[in-house]
Amino acid sequence: MKKLGTLYFFCGKMGAGKSTKSKQLAIDKHAVLLSEDEWLSSLYPNQIASFEDYIKFSTQLKPLVKKHVQNILSVGTDVVMDFPANTQKLRKWFLDMALEVNANHQLIFLNLNNEQCLRQIAQRRKEQPERAAFDTEEVFNHITKFFEAPEASEGLNILEFSGKD
Repeated sequence: MKKLGTLYFFCGKMGAGKSTKSKQLAIDKHAVLLSEDEWLSSLYPNQIASFEDYIKFSTQLKPLVKKHVQNILSVGTDVVMDFPANTQKLRKWFLDMALEVNANHQLIFLNLNNEQCLRQIAQRRKEQPERAAFDTEEVFNHITKFFEAPEASEGLNILEFSGKD
């Protein structure tokens, strides 16, 4: 039986370090890294001005991404997705993507508190000034309202890191 790839994906509040960790994991696992931010900015340049725009374009992207990821997993290559898995509905999308092709999966939960995330967002504003418009406490508070921590009942393989790890 041929070996399938493993799907790695991340859950964590805005500023928890999902993008940073996903880049490192892709290197460590010799995996294909897919970044939602890169796909969205390439396909919809200058069209995302609000959280609602992001939701709309992210939703449009998902069917294409799903098929692409399943094809990569099916040939035995691991995939690291820098796409947020921050609600039960989103996590089900990732889980189904893996299960439909009988691939393994790993959810990495970056369990940082609001203060830790806001500190990292402030640092990111300095390092990436182009993100300053979105990297604000107001945006963080808005987005965090939708955040749902993963639960064992979702049937996921969860690896959890706190801010102390």
